[in-house]
Amino acid sequence: MIRIKSPGEIEAMRRAGRIAAAVLQEMKQMVRAGITTAALDKKAEQLIRKAGAEPAFLGYHNFPASICASINEEVVHGIPGLRKLKEGDIISIDVGVRLHGYYGDAAATFAVGEISPLAARLIEVTRQSLYEAIKAMRVGGRLSDISHAVESYVTLNRFSVVRDYVGHGIGIEMHEDPQVPNFGPPGRGPVLQKGMVLAIEPMVNAGGWEVEVLPDQWTVVTKDRSLSAHFEHTVALGEDGPEILTVL
Repeated sequence: MIRIKSPGEIEAMRRAGRIAAAVLQEMKQMVRAGITTAALDKKAEQLIRKAGAEPAFLGYHNFPASICASINEEVVHGIPGLRKLKEGDIISIDVGVRLHGYYGDAAATFAVGEISPLAARLIEVTRQSLYEAIKAMRVGGRLSDISHAVESYVTLNRFSVVRDYVGHGIGIEMHEDPQVPNFGPPGRGPVLQKGMVLAIEPMVNAGGWEVEVLPDQWTVVTKDRSLSAHFEHTVALGEDGPEILTVL
């Protein structure tokens, strides 16, 4: 069942979303060659708790950290640890926040120093595919209009969309109905209504779309070990269109 949110609930999610956005902004400033992903995770948890919120990922299905930190060929759910970032890497950081019972969820991919032209283009195409998806979120439209917007933009730019992991509804749970794939034809699925809140999150690979899970049972990587990028916003649908909740 898709839960329609009241204006008060959306305001609560807006507050949670701002914290997630602030943490991502700090992560962007900290990303550099030589820093460990554990250091990023520690800082993220400190910032979330200082804001009076909880790190939504910590302990979620036993996930051991406050952020997901996925490097290069890692798509999502990378576990922070002692690995140091190096010049030329790209890192996708996913942040979840719970504040007064409501969730905010956001992700972005950052360059570590100078990166290859391919990596830079992958990041930019993935980022823009998210905004193409958000533009397609209109009252009276269909859920798959969002999915199609991502896939058509990514395919046009000769990259591929991950199919095994999707976006989702969000609110009093981290993952609510509906699932929001990043592929498929338009005009299908539930009608988009005022008060829907979705976490839209394109995951885009430089090579093929196929992925696999590493033995840690969390880290998802591209099957061909090509680079992957990930962007996400929590977005509420109002009468006048979509509002991104995970912004400062």
